[in-house]
Amino acid sequence: MSTNKMKSAIGDLDSSGIESTVEAVYVYEAPVRLWHWVNAGAITVLAITGYFIGSPLPSMSGEASDFYVMGYIRFFHFVAAYIFAIGLLGRIYWAFVGNGHAKQLFLPPLFNKIWWQEVYHELRWYAFLEKEPKKYVGHNPMASLFMFFMFITGSIFMIFTGFALYAEGQGMDSWWYDIFAGWLIPLFGQSQDVHTWHHLGMWFILTFVMVHVYAAIREDVMSRQSLVSTMINGWRTWKDDRR
Repeated sequence: MSTNKMKSAIGDLDSSGIESTVEAVYVYEAPVRLWHWVNAGAITVLAITGYFIGSPLPSMSGEASDFYVMGYIRFFHFVAAYIFAIGLLGRIYWAFVGNGHAKQLFLPPLFNKIWWQEVYHELRWYAFLEKEPKKYVGHNPMASLFMFFMFITGSIFMIFTGFALYAEGQGMDSWWYDIFAGWLIPLFGQSQDVHTWHHLGMWFILTFVMVHVYAAIREDVMSRQSLVSTMINGWRTWKDDRR
């Protein structure tokens, strides 16, 4: 690793006055970090607006033209969906041109026996069955597994089902319909089935988000390696007491 991407160990004192070392490695480049936080905002908007689209607000008395609440909700949902989809395309591009850590999200070594052993160790660590964590420069193996199967595949599912529903509004003679709805809606059976699966997909993604946030904060506290701050400044740090 190049010298400008690694900070040498630094002598420091912890709260008990015992000397410790801090080492930092540059992991996540700026485009990855930007995508992460923009994506978090897009998912938040999509979840809130998507919930109200699935469970609309009560009707209001008066002329419909005077109340455009649901119209604004759908508009922000569509804008966030575009940002979410374009962001994923940009993230796929960066997996090819970025550093080695940028590829981890898309290429977990599923046929590597040692990697699965590491996944098992991480599972035991999260279940409080291991006393000491292992430390990784990028994603740990279990995080890579969940990121790929829950977030990446879940995101692709939500993009395709969402744009299939959007294509219905664009009409059967639109290119949107040809690319998304023409084949996907019959695959699920009917439009309402796509609505149902898209709605369930939202809860699938939100479940991943909750686990992701919990795991990141937990690792920051218990494994003495940075996760949250790494996605802010790009540097992964480890701190181990010398006893």
